[in-house]
Amino acid sequence: MKRNQIIVLLVLVISMLMWSCGGGEKQAADQSDISSQIVEKDNATPDTEGGYGFEKLAEELGYITYEMPAEEQIFFGDPRAKKGGTFRHITTRFPATMRTEGQNANYVENNTISGLCYEGLITTHPLTLEFIPSLASHWKVADDKMKFWFRINPDARWSDGREVIADDVVATWDLHMDETILSPSDQLVYGKFERPIVESKYIVSVVCKELSWRNLLYFGTSAVLPSTYLNQVDGSEYLKEYQFKMLPGTGPYEIKENDIVSQESFTFTRRLDYWAKDNPTNKFVANFDKIKFLVVKDNQPLMYEKFKKGEGDFYTVSKARVWVEETDYESIQKGWIQKRKIFSEKPAGTSGYAFNMRKWPFNDKRIRMAFTYLYNREKMNEEMYYSEYSMMNSMYSGSVYENPKNEKVVYSPDKAVKLLKEAGYKTRNKDGWLVNADGRILRFEIAIMKGSDYMVTPVQQMMKDYGIDMQIKYIDGTANWKNLMERNFTIYMQAWGGLVFPNPETSLHSSLADENNNNNIGGFKNERVDELLGEYDKTFSQARRVEIIREIDGIYSDIHPAAWGIARNYQRVLYWDKFGYPEYMVDRFAGDYRTAFTHWWFEPEKEKALKEAMANNTALPVGEVDVKFWPKHLKANKN
Repeated sequence: MKRNQIIVLLVLVISMLMWSCGGGEKQAADQSDISSQIVEKDNATPDTEGGYGFEKLAEELGYITYEMPAEEQIFFGDPRAKKGGTFRHITTRFPATMRTEGQNANYVENNTISGLCYEGLITTHPLTLEFIPSLASHWKVADDKMKFWFRINPDARWSDGREVIADDVVATWDLHMDETILSPSDQLVYGKFERPIVESKYIVSVVCKELSWRNLLYFGTSAVLPSTYLNQVDGSEYLKEYQFKMLPGTGPYEIKENDIVSQESFTFTRRLDYWAKDNPTNKFVANFDKIKFLVVKDNQPLMYEKFKKGEGDFYTVSKARVWVEETDYESIQKGWIQKRKIFSEKPAGTSGYAFNMRKWPFNDKRIRMAFTYLYNREKMNEEMYYSEYSMMNSMYSGSVYENPKNEKVVYSPDKAVKLLKEAGYKTRNKDGWLVNADGRILRFEIAIMKGSDYMVTPVQQMMKDYGIDMQIKYIDGTANWKNLMERNFTIYMQAWGGLVFPNPETSLHSSLADENNNNNIGGFKNERVDELLGEYDKTFSQARRVEIIREIDGIYSDIHPAAWGIARNYQRVLYWDKFGYPEYMVDRFAGDYRTAFTHWWFEPEKEKALKEAMANNTALPVGEVDVKFWPKHLKANKN
């Protein structure tokens, strides 16, 4: 198969799956001895069964691969990168589990753990979104696109020294399909495949039950886990056994058991024995010896103060007020702390208020719309956020997938009052609250973390002005997420990341509406959307997929399970000036702070200069605030 024939599904990729490569060579602190289970090279398995020498037969057998051209090296890590040092990241919560699969494993922290410690059979190109090798060196797609084969690299090793083999892929599928892991969306996604078949020690195949352009994406890029351990437990035992204990991984980092301090911190250690550390796609990434996550629960001001004192190395500024009013102190003026606004092509995602349509009062669309018309986000953007944002009116704001016919919702008390009256809320009681004919007060509760109150209390006042009693309850992030997943909420202040290529099924399919532990948080059900979701997965025409998503977006907007918030297409970051990084600073599509974990590196000379400048109260060079590498790249290449 020629290289120009391998475009099969190559641009149909989720951004968050793109940053999981890495490597290392210099001694990392406290590195454990390599396991006694280490296996020498297998020279016995024939090349026809995936053993060494398979590369010479691959094309004849219909397999494809990808070899990185030298000019693309910069996108896989900067050749200037150095190994060593520790990167300290302050985070707002401790994960509910250190597992990467199953119940409560859908935190962003768990996704980070998966990206640094585990690998899929294939991954995606950071610039083009083509599929490229990971654990599998080669792969093959049947002409009808209903079956895939993967040849696992015989050099691939788990952190305990064992070989990665086809059995590991089967065991991983078995885990996802085990309902006792309490993650129903797993069965929805992995149930689209038959149980994988071990063709040989290094070759595994899988048959798709339904035609879908995203099958190769999901099966191929999902993290593989070790069968040696999975075969000893069922799903419920896996949840308990690995709640705060890590399975061996194949990635460039590991988290040792003694580096997990409950509710306080967890630390990644770079593996010196990482099997792919010399691969050109990995050679200049995963540079820090250690990456330490320090937990400051639900207290953004304290997190920021700790960063300013030098207890953390990097800080993402989520609040416009902080960015405008609180980033002009001495350390920034003198260049000790650098300030950047980094633009990328990361999808905006969604934000605002999600309604639980399963419960009163938001089971009534009129109440949902009334809330939306009273939510004066334009005023909040102007008065609180320094007009830094744009208004969101879609699940796919600012992208080609946004339905242009969606109502451009603006503040409208007249519309809200009319809808409230239609819903039966025509009068107020002696305390000023709206009541219906039965005397029931229009009252509901929202649970938030303490640091979020500045965003919610203005909305509370907006509702109060029109007789709606929106009560605020303070709760920590872990408990709030648990309540969300168990549907124990009425309204939730949401902020979901966007996907380069949408996957509405896992958040909108009717089969998930009344199930816990999935992303259909509002209880959305719609037969037409279910039909469109089925067509979407079978449609290989990108133009038609855009039409489908726009129709879904329009239906969703009309049913209105959420009051949209505001959007921005850049990251605001601060960091102590002791690091090196590629010119683009963040990945093109992932576009977030996690690029720092993989692509940045510690610069000893910069740290020395920083310490001297601080000791002598002198200034360092201050860099340009706006980083627009990716917008310029897009304009220059028109792709």
